Amino acid sequence: MAKKEVTVEQKLRALYDLQLIDSRVDEIRNVRGELPLEVEDLEDEVTGLNKRLEKLTNDLDTIDDNIKAKKNLIEEAKTLIKKYGEQQKNVRNNREYNSLSKEIEFQELEIQLSEKHIKEFKAQIIQKNETINQTKQRLKERNDHLAHKKGELDDILAETEKEELALLAKSEDFQQEIEERLVAAYKRIRNNVKNGLAVVAIERGASGGSFFTIPPQVQMEIASRKKIITDEHSGRILVDPALAQEEKEKMQNLFSKLS
Repeated sequence: MAKKEVTVEQKLRALYDLQLIDSRVDEIRNVRGELPLEVEDLEDEVTGLNKRLEKLTNDLDTIDDNIKAKKNLIEEAKTLIKKYGEQQKNVRNNREYNSLSKEIEFQELEIQLSEKHIKEFKAQIIQKNETINQTKQRLKERNDHLAHKKGELDDILAETEKEELALLAKSEDFQQEIEERLVAAYKRIRNNVKNGLAVVAIERGASGGSFFTIPPQVQMEIASRKKIITDEHSGRILVDPALAQEEKEKMQNLFSKLS
């Protein structure tokens, strides 16, 4: 069975319908605005704060281990001092006595140094605990803010997600009905314009959203629907107002069923 010939007018209607569908999807996404990105940024920040808390807690554990090690070193030094003191009582000459005195002096220095380190470690603990408290407070604030923003996003998604998915499916269906070359051109134009409008109707003698007047002869050609004409300034595909109005009414019925 031969494939049915598609007229230029049918192609224009299909392209304008596709534009109306994609513009409706754009509207829905604009309603969400920056919320998805805000939620993502907040989630990243919360993850970062949790990692920071984990690191700070690990740092505290390391400092505690260091304090224990220094206390053990002090106890060992005290034991050695006692041992060397006992040995001094049984020395045979001054050389042995002086040698033991140096060992005792060394262990006393070890004790002083360890006590200094313990003092520094305890100061670090105070500082770390202050940072942990600040981080916990910041984390609570960010979690509360995240919960609020997620709630906002969930509410909007609940209202629009079903319609958006249905529209995206319709967009795919309409693209299948249009030849690939035209779909590719439509997508290229859509990506190159800020508002995503690749197919526009003539409004007050100019292409929609433009101030450049279209010559009457070209307007007549567009109205004849015999060939696909693009705006020489913006590159957009142009359709006549009557066709645009008919398709808008048709698609509005479709949108009301999907929403």
